[in-house]
Amino acid sequence: MIAGKVLAKGPTATSIPGFRTGDERLIKLTAAAGRKVGSLLQKQGRPSGVLRVAVIGGGCSGLQYKMDLQDQPQNRDILVESAGVRVVVDPKSALYVTGSELDFVDALQEGGFKVTNPNAATSCSCGESFSA
Repeated sequence: MIAGKVLAKGPTATSIPGFRTGDERLIKLTAAAGRKVGSLLQKQGRPSGVLRVAVIGGGCSGLQYKMDLQDQPQNRDILVESAGVRVVVDPKSALYVTGSELDFVDALQEGGFKVTNPNAATSCSCGESFSA
């Protein structure tokens, strides 16, 4: 197996989407975020699933994060293992999240997932969006 592709000869070859492997220089999860994502994957019946972190247009400052639980990496994704969790980022989003840390705060007010992104030039007061 090379970078997420199964290499075999003949018509019985099974292939999965081609993805690359990265490291925590792309994105890193804190222990709290790893525990929460692991718990959510278990609750959804996806113990070997992945957390997708993406950057999309929108929000007060122009860009916002989108997170989703999925079964496996998709074609062209970059896979990072951090805090016991597999995280995938598409190549376009990787340009914006490189060096980021994802934390989880368990609090009634201002709790939830928090991204610390060194690439964010500005962020809005709600903390949900940023500009780069």
